[in-house]
Amino acid sequence: MWKNVGYYNEEIGALEEMKVPMGDRALYFGDGIYEATCAANRIPFAIEDHLDRMYNSLRLMEIPFQMDRSQVRAELQKVLDAAEDAPIHFLYWQISRGVAPRNHVFPEAEVKPTLMAYVRPHTMKPLEKPYKLISMEDIRFRLCNIKTLNLIPSVLANQRAAEAGCDEAVLHRGSRVTECAHSNISILKDGVLRTAPTDELILPGITRKHLLALAKEHDIPTLEEPFSMVELMNADEIIVTSSSALCMRVESIDHIPVGGKDPQRIQMLHHEHIFDRDRHGQAARRRNHVARVAEVRRHLYPVRRHVPQLDRSLILILEG
Repeated sequence: MWKNVGYYNEEIGALEEMKVPMGDRALYFGDGIYEATCAANRIPFAIEDHLDRMYNSLRLMEIPFQMDRSQVRAELQKVLDAAEDAPIHFLYWQISRGVAPRNHVFPEAEVKPTLMAYVRPHTMKPLEKPYKLISMEDIRFRLCNIKTLNLIPSVLANQRAAEAGCDEAVLHRGSRVTECAHSNISILKDGVLRTAPTDELILPGITRKHLLALAKEHDIPTLEEPFSMVELMNADEIIVTSSSALCMRVESIDHIPVGGKDPQRIQMLHHEHIFDRDRHGQAARRRNHVARVAEVRRHLYPVRRHVPQLDRSLILILEG
């Protein structure tokens, strides 16, 4: 086991010792997509949602990745299982278009996409320490719904936030708030949770999705429509969501105090509740899966006696 684990195309080892081919298109063009999530007790948060978004990003980027979700899930679990024990791990993975001589056009069909991943220990940020934000004009291109490796505008925005002693940068196009440099942003106003729609200007965040579901479970009305910087500054509460921090309250923007007017609803949307919601959902899916396998096995019992290999094939199909 290693404290920090690296993975590249089925090779696994200490992250600090791993090597990547210089011809990988991720190095030259950022030609790939990525996903990241936290894992508690080596169980990744919302893994099925992340895989859904991963395959959608691959489709939009036209990357011909052939590994199915059960294989990806298994490879990622290998990386998690190779890590030393920790209460929380951070799991990152990316897929590039492959290794080929540098050329802007897509490589030949025989070039296969690459899968890279790493795991390291992670500490969740306490809700009691709210975020401080700066605001910046959103200068990114109009493919923000793809979780691409091209992150230079976000890198620059985060650097400006760090220089200002802040945690994140909230981005806006004109007066419309889009999202943060590497997070989604939502507001509570008059008891309603509002968040930007999932168009091409924001990433469809996984934690954002679970935040909306959690709000509905607590009978908090939700509204997915654009809101302005003025509405943001006047919100009762401001919430930043991401895979690494889950759900964080905001206390200032550009050093101006904001929020702090709806602590009861903020507590309902605490990141521990989001984690619990996913754990319960995964447990329910496992129970349903076991029940499905048992039911199909019961109906196919006469056939299984004559075709034993059908049993394993059945499980693979149901896991698919």
